[in-house]
Amino acid sequence: MICCFDMPAWLSEWLAGIGDEFILNFVKDDRYMYIVKGLGLTLEVTFFAVLLGIALGIICAIVRSTYDKISVEMRPGFGKAVLSFLNAVTNLYLTVIRGTPVVVQLMIAYFVIFASSKNKVLVAILAFGINSGAYVAEIIRSGIMSIDQGQFEAGRSLGFNYVQTMIYIIIPQAFKNVLPALANEFIVLLKETSVSGYIGLEDMTKGGDIIRSRTYSAFMPLLAVAAIYLVIVMFFSKMVSLLERRLRNSER
Repeated sequence: MICCFDMPAWLSEWLAGIGDEFILNFVKDDRYMYIVKGLGLTLEVTFFAVLLGIALGIICAIVRSTYDKISVEMRPGFGKAVLSFLNAVTNLYLTVIRGTPVVVQLMIAYFVIFASSKNKVLVAILAFGINSGAYVAEIIRSGIMSIDQGQFEAGRSLGFNYVQTMIYIIIPQAFKNVLPALANEFIVLLKETSVSGYIGLEDMTKGGDIIRSRTYSAFMPLLAVAAIYLVIVMFFSKMVSLLERRLRNSER
């Protein structure tokens, strides 16, 4: 006996409406390409901003940790004055960047500092990279300060000066300790780039908003953008979890 299931009329109409909405928002005029192209821009800005943030963060972390560790032992002179100046500049940078919203920094970068530039992607990379650098600096500095003082003494006993000890002994250990935190910073930065539309950059969020402006339907495109962000974040969160597990196993 064949059992036939009659779908309720309201459910049939609802599914038909969903299908029409999907076609209108994504299929018609290839509107899905706004989100696809936006996803590429989002990942591009995030990747290069993370690289810039790590570079700035390492420099600032070394300056701050060096000042904390050896400034008291240094004799008054040119070297101590330079270190004190660099530490003051670094503290100012960290205070300003961490104390102001990233969207305001992005707009200042685009409309004020780089007002003559038309390269929105480059401006976004610089703005997000500089913002990320302030947080990466504190992450790496905490990693450096967590290294036992005996490691510095071991480097000195091998004939290394302070810089060589930092490069060959301290930084690799600190980087390993803070690698999961750096990976989490990448995830945070990925979500922060969703405000790139404030400068007219057609990232993924802006792509969804463009579709909404064409179809006058907000639910489907914005839900799609949110779902893509969720999938990406879940993927990288899983990678961070596996990385943390692997690092724990390697220490046993």
